[in-house]
Amino acid sequence: MLIAIMTIAAIALLAGLGLGYASRRLPSSGTDLSERVNEMLPQTQCAQCGYPGCRPYAAAVIDGSAAINLCPPGGEETVQRLAKLLGREAIPLVSSSIPSVAVIDESLCIGCTHCRNACPVDAIVGAHQLMHTIIASECTGCELCVAPCPVDCISMRPLK
Repeated sequence: MLIAIMTIAAIALLAGLGLGYASRRLPSSGTDLSERVNEMLPQTQCAQCGYPGCRPYAAAVIDGSAAINLCPPGGEETVQRLAKLLGREAIPLVSSSIPSVAVIDESLCIGCTHCRNACPVDAIVGAHQLMHTIIASECTGCELCVAPCPVDCISMRPLK
């Protein structure tokens, strides 16, 4: 019985050493680059780029099916960082609309928290059953808060 335990322990030790060596010596996969691109994105999951979130957009940028300039919340700064990382030319940010910010008509707000829960960047403040307001400097203009509002008190206004 002791010989069986020692044999299994030796095999496990050799396998562990082999995997450790291989992880250091073999080239890393493209997923590392995809993770680096994903970390550079603002993580708003707003879908303004045409992808359902930042991770799918990062994968599309890596495989070449998406341009690096499709993230309005990230702005020109993100385009510049992505261009430097990927060795591509920095191109102007593509914006599908005029930059805007959400505004709540506070006299109509019922404090349902649906908009606050939908906001990917926590730009909406307010407690349940109390008026909510939007922190304009944090709002990315993704419009994800508009649809859940049951009283239609949220509108989008152009940035000044």
